[in-house]
Amino acid sequence: MVVKQVKTWLVQRANASRWRGLQEWAESRRAEFQLHPEGIGFYIDQPGAKPGPLRVEWGPSQRDYIEGNELRMRLEMGLSPELQMMVVCRTLMDKLEAAVFEAYTDTLQTRLDTETPEEMRWLVMFPKFAPPEGRELRERLGFIGVHKDLLAAWVEGEFGDTLQRVLKEALPEGVPFLLMCLRGNLYLRVAMPEPELERVQALVRLLETAAREAHRIQGRIGEAMNWPTTMASTFQSTRPS
Repeated sequence: MVVKQVKTWLVQRANASRWRGLQEWAESRRAEFQLHPEGIGFYIDQPGAKPGPLRVEWGPSQRDYIEGNELRMRLEMGLSPELQMMVVCRTLMDKLEAAVFEAYTDTLQTRLDTETPEEMRWLVMFPKFAPPEGRELRERLGFIGVHKDLLAAWVEGEFGDTLQRVLKEALPEGVPFLLMCLRGNLYLRVAMPEPELERVQALVRLLETAAREAHRIQGRIGEAMNWPTTMASTFQSTRPS
């Protein structure tokens, strides 16, 4: 037990030095930076962030389709639950579609159960949208949502412009990535073997822009629209007690 505690302490100390830049950046935003107690990642919490409380985590992936470590974020917005939209890298979209097809064409699997993550169910439930502008967006990303008009309005504004910049700055081609508007909040996941300050900053800006644009378009939701919803959890925090 003592040997394990000493080893964990040494790992935490090394990580504190390695991630000093991330900690200083978090503190400059008046956010709290915490190391995982077992030295396998970190957490950044910013309750007073704008446009909403922000949570950033880096550590072992919580999804089977992302191997190794991932960066994940949650931005709490209190948006309408009817806003169900997703941006996903095309290579990951193809992989998930193949997995869904294989699982649910089996004679023993006849429905999409609640244990299947939304990001997989949405691929067969909701329509896809291709942005009329931005060739790189069309080639590298898939856009899925409950209503095409809302999805188009979300992507074609400032969010689309930011996406194009982030594709060059922080999202190498083929890296698993998705961003969802779900249950009133914004969620982001991306494979990231090691946390890099500039990439984390770029992805936080992307999430914040996506949230502001989602807030802008939610007024277009018609009261008479009765769209399907899904309820499985897409973001499970690993924050230590």
